[in-house]
Amino acid sequence: MLFMVIEHFDQTRVKDVYARFQHSGRMAPAGVRYVESWVSADLGRCFQVMECDDVALLQEWVLQWNDLVRFEIVPVSTSKAAAAAITKTD
Repeated sequence: MLFMVIEHFDQTRVKDVYARFQHSGRMAPAGVRYVESWVSADLGRCFQVMECDDVALLQEWVLQWNDLVRFEIVPVSTSKAAAAAITKTD
């Protein structure tokens, strides 16, 4: 499954977030695959697409960062997959 992970950063801790990432990497457990990410212009949010089959693995990952980041996790599908599901005929 794909998940849009929206990370909300405390503006006073952005440098701490990037310092931890430089030192420790993403710290995602095996089974969680990073797809792509984008950062808002004000550095207040990061939008990441992650892939995994077990949401508990995402929860494990969140616990590695929850002292610096507030997470919003939304299951998503590609537009192509959604269009195929919507237009599927029986």
